[in-house]
Amino acid sequence: MTEHEEAKPEPQVPEHRERTLDARSLRGLAHPLRMRLLGALRHHGPATASQLAAQLGESSGATSYHLRQLAAHGFVEDDPTRGKGRERWWKATHDGIRFGEDLHADTNPEVRGAVNLFLHEVATIHTQELTTWLGTAGDWPLEWSQAADMSDFTLRLTPQQLTELNADLHAVAERYRRIGPAAEDAPQVRVHLHTFPRHDSTD
Repeated sequence: MTEHEEAKPEPQVPEHRERTLDARSLRGLAHPLRMRLLGALRHHGPATASQLAAQLGESSGATSYHLRQLAAHGFVEDDPTRGKGRERWWKATHDGIRFGEDLHADTNPEVRGAVNLFLHEVATIHTQELTTWLGTAGDWPLEWSQAADMSDFTLRLTPQQLTELNADLHAVAERYRRIGPAAEDAPQVRVHLHTFPRHDSTD
């Protein structure tokens, strides 16, 4: 570096705000449209009910109602920096969510139903995203097809080892989030993680 050059400041990566779900907040979120609305606001930024309706193929009445329900449970809020007049803009209040430690052990039928609906909707969203990538991969430069990955592994682990594996994988993703993009025009990259036990084949 010469005496006339100045060191460029490191890019500031926003803090990752995460919310832990309890039984009440899970019941408020466990609805397919609400989950898609929240995902759209997290991935694409603030929007109006009409914009979200057009994006998701829903009526603005439906998106308005479910946005208000999400707001009542603290998942979204008004964005006062946008909009004019009566136009109401919404933004997500957190960047991610996680299950509380007691949710999987809760025996309340209503909570169990909410857990199952939520997880099945997550699986559906992941499948849709993967299908979209496969259908549009040819529109991307070749380097993206070469960089993308669809691997799977079969391991023999105890529940404790699986917990440790998940923590390690989450830590790697978090490290790259903190590093931030190496280029200003870098696109979003979705990283799906599914880990679960299965019975050995009896065939």
